[in-house]
Amino acid sequence: MTTVNQPAVDHKADPTDSGYRAVLRVREFRSVFAAHLMSVLGVVVEISLTVLVYRLTDSPLMSALTFALGFLPYALGGTLLAGLSDRYPARRVLVVCDLVCAACAAAMVLPGTPVAGLLALRCAMSFVAPLFQGARSASLADILGAGDVFVLGRSLLRMVAQSAQLIGFGLGGLLLTVLAPRGALALTAAGFLGSALLLRLGTAARPARAGTGGTPLGGLRAVFRHRRTRVLTLLFWLPPVFVVVPEALLAPYVAGLGAGTVALGLLMCALPVGTIAGELWAGSVLTARTRSRIVAPLAAAGLSPLLLYAARPGVVVTLGALLLAGLAHAYTLGLDRMYVDAVPEELRGRAMTLLGTGMMTLQGVGMAAAGLAAEFLPVHVVVTASGVLGTLVVLALLTELRACAPVAEVPRDETGLTTK
Repeated sequence: MTTVNQPAVDHKADPTDSGYRAVLRVREFRSVFAAHLMSVLGVVVEISLTVLVYRLTDSPLMSALTFALGFLPYALGGTLLAGLSDRYPARRVLVVCDLVCAACAAAMVLPGTPVAGLLALRCAMSFVAPLFQGARSASLADILGAGDVFVLGRSLLRMVAQSAQLIGFGLGGLLLTVLAPRGALALTAAGFLGSALLLRLGTAARPARAGTGGTPLGGLRAVFRHRRTRVLTLLFWLPPVFVVVPEALLAPYVAGLGAGTVALGLLMCALPVGTIAGELWAGSVLTARTRSRIVAPLAAAGLSPLLLYAARPGVVVTLGALLLAGLAHAYTLGLDRMYVDAVPEELRGRAMTLLGTGMMTLQGVGMAAAGLAAEFLPVHVVVTASGVLGTLVVLALLTELRACAPVAEVPRDETGLTTK
């Protein structure tokens, strides 16, 4: 395979730069970032395919099922495919995943594709998504180095994903006013092809991290075998389970307040806006050392704004509570640095894939549990309880993390993990 000629200095940020500017000066990362910007077109798939299936079947159930299929295969794909992110070169994995998604989107455009085929193609796109995201996250450490610049690169990609929640559905709806659903899907296919081209030509070819990726459960066992990586993984996985509760129950809560759809729209934007603002502040203003220091206090306090729901507040107070919960997400930058330092390089692809898979899956579990609880309890009670329970869980994890020695301070076994 032909490699891209890149001078070694291109992988290093200018020491005179700071914050996100240092990340964007790295040429390879700019290609990755541009490819990621195209991922907002993935939201168009969800809207366009939902509309298309509804027009073909006239069934609200089938339309809802189409949307749900964007999430259901995620856990299965992330678990079964995790080993591939270390077994094969990262660039090859990323390009192949993009090409698979492009082929699926292109097949959806064909007029003769039946509804069952459309749903199967949507499942296939969701199935490879966690492998793509895990391989991309792991490759950032090769491009940027496993230090502070890596943390800021991950942060930029996360902010694009959060922004997709704010503008992606609006963009999809706008496109459908000028294009038929199949036309919008064709645009999505072109976006995946463009992403594949950027990654193929804009990033260097690097060897696989390991000769074999091992079994899917072996990767999970390897991540959880060591006490510190286990706790760090759970700190990524569990807080979002509780954070999504107020989002999942916003519609019934707003209806209970007697507010309208404008209030609902504002509240739906509050958490992602707060999250983006918190990451921008931490990445632009704080030093790496300070970002590490605020992990514990911000994680511990991050769910406390949900306790305001106990008073069944109005729209303004609820908006403030969700913004504060989003701002507290700034602790993730420091947690990212801890995680990449703790995970051995040969395990990085599997670890990142499983990390994203667990977060997506458990958020879905959190939403489902919130809906079930709200069948028996008032919404404000459910949200308050999630704030209390979530805070207790985070405090327990932080206590465990404090008791763990960093990986560098304890001996490793033959797998690269510590023996403690």
